[in-house]
Amino acid sequence: MGFLDDVKVDQTLQIQVVCVAFFLLVFPAYFFLKAAATDDVAGMGGVGTYTVDAEFSYIDFDNGGEYIADGDTLTIPLNTDALSSEDMSKNIVGVLVSMSYAEDETASGLTCVAAGGQDGPDTITGIASHMNYSNSSEGQNQGGSGSHDTSTVWYNSSVIGDKIEGLSESQIINELVKDGTGLGDYNIEITVSAATGNAGPGCQRTDNGEDVSYTVQLIVLDYSITPYVDIDDIDV
Repeated sequence: MGFLDDVKVDQTLQIQVVCVAFFLLVFPAYFFLKAAATDDVAGMGGVGTYTVDAEFSYIDFDNGGEYIADGDTLTIPLNTDALSSEDMSKNIVGVLVSMSYAEDETASGLTCVAAGGQDGPDTITGIASHMNYSNSSEGQNQGGSGSHDTSTVWYNSSVIGDKIEGLSESQIINELVKDGTGLGDYNIEITVSAATGNAGPGCQRTDNGEDVSYTVQLIVLDYSITPYVDIDDIDV
């Protein structure tokens, strides 16, 4: 017996087939009507409610490592001219600097072993700047190894989510895409402020700086915008 013959005699199967056909027809039509019921004649959705999904990827921009003396700043000038044409055409929306560092503090003196003591936490500050966008953050090695990130972005994260209301599709895109903004000069700065820990009599501690390893990546944003559908509003 074939499938069509089964449908003719099986009432449960008939209901299942009708339900599947209903959803295949109704859901695309519903999305179309939601998108069409806008005030934008240019083809994009007008002011309404949307679901905006974002996917982030990264372009390797630079990496390295250097000993930075206490109180000194390592400056890393970069430019997107070093990128491939394919990478330069992407929607670059930010820069991410990742830093890692250990502890370079030393103790000297005949009583150091007996006196004990503890390494002092050093502060490493990263600044990432591009055009008029800039951000900084700091981390500490807490007497051992440490790491932290600094990122600077120029997209509006508030327009990403399941239910974005009160904006048109073009307005959302304008908050996520800044044509050409990601191209040009970047300036990365890493500063070390070293601190010595405590030591007992006859023991001296010194800390002249830290070895800092870093990677610089450009943040790329891909997105999709669809009309928001509240399933509870659909009468089945």
